[in-house]
Amino acid sequence: MNKNILKLIMVFFAIVAFNACSEDDEIQFTAQTPPDQISFTNDFLGEYLLSEQTAQNNAERFTWESPDFGIPTPITYQLDGSADFEFTAPELLAETSNLQASITVAQLLSLAEAAGLDNDEATENPDTGDLYFRVRALIGSENAENSPETLSEVTTLTVTLIATGGPEPLPVFPNLYFVGNATAADWNNDNNNFPLVRDPENENVFTYTGKFLGGDTNEFKLIENRGAWQPQWGLQDGSFETSEDLGGDPGPFQITDGEGYYTLEVDTENKISSLVAFDEASSEAYASIGIIGFGTTGSDEGWSQDINMTQSTFDPHVWYISEIELFDGEVKFRAEDDWDVANWGSNTEFSGFGSLGGPNIPSSAGTYEVWFNDLTGNYMLISLQ
Repeated sequence: MNKNILKLIMVFFAIVAFNACSEDDEIQFTAQTPPDQISFTNDFLGEYLLSEQTAQNNAERFTWESPDFGIPTPITYQLDGSADFEFTAPELLAETSNLQASITVAQLLSLAEAAGLDNDEATENPDTGDLYFRVRALIGSENAENSPETLSEVTTLTVTLIATGGPEPLPVFPNLYFVGNATAADWNNDNNNFPLVRDPENENVFTYTGKFLGGDTNEFKLIENRGAWQPQWGLQDGSFETSEDLGGDPGPFQITDGEGYYTLEVDTENKISSLVAFDEASSEAYASIGIIGFGTTGSDEGWSQDINMTQSTFDPHVWYISEIELFDGEVKFRAEDDWDVANWGSNTEFSGFGSLGGPNIPSSAGTYEVWFNDLTGNYMLISLQ
């Protein structure tokens, strides 16, 4: 009998000990609110000019660093805008898992209206004022109540609504330029750096076909603005990345297959890039290429005389004009002052993929930097306003 009781006691203690060990083996993570607030990392303009004509354009791209909640977890970011500093009626501008979000002119116009701003001279409402922005970081992707979160300080942007009745402002587009010793500019970020051609149907997609220097030490990156190293784009562990997301500079592209012609395509939204060889051997060589058309003079006289472009000494298939005044109208690119030699055009303004004998290119009044590539017919008209 005593032996049976002893066995029962031993079994009881074994079960208790097993449960205690099992409970100890269950590791529980507790997320904590970060001690430091999340903060914006991009620079802001002193003033943002807004108009209905540019409503669909991107006005600003907000960037921030990832906060540390103390555990590995997905984070959802919410970018809020407000007409007042207290965020009495905040407007959710973007929700994303990325460390950046772009807002459009239309979103700023909506906030400006809520702030009582307008550009109507018949009213006493101001046309200039401040709008307010913050970013919130929340644990997970379901936005559960009582989830740990951190909130940035409020950032103020000054906006001005352009008065109606004046000339329509030209749209503002993103650009990408080459820098690096595989390119014409070398490692100088303000040396007439060649631009990539922006897809007229998708402002996040760019392409370029041309000459690159090759070798183990010949490299290049992409910058968004000449004269500024940030933001810059390159390769990081084989992926196309930007310094604004990495928090540091990405690595360069390398031309490992030797000097020659290549086609580069990049997508800044989906972070995709490709670099493939291009056979230039059978391409035509031209003594001169000019821009011609009503848009060069504002009259039909523009169709009678080319404005010659400068041929690149680095790549003879690349042509440019550093500054030219254009008028409302149409233009084309023409080789050697002769329609029968070659001419290129397309139906998209500011950038496009021209074809031989293609349609006239629409032009709007303004001062531009113009680039043309006779290998592809691609062109860029970059506003200098």
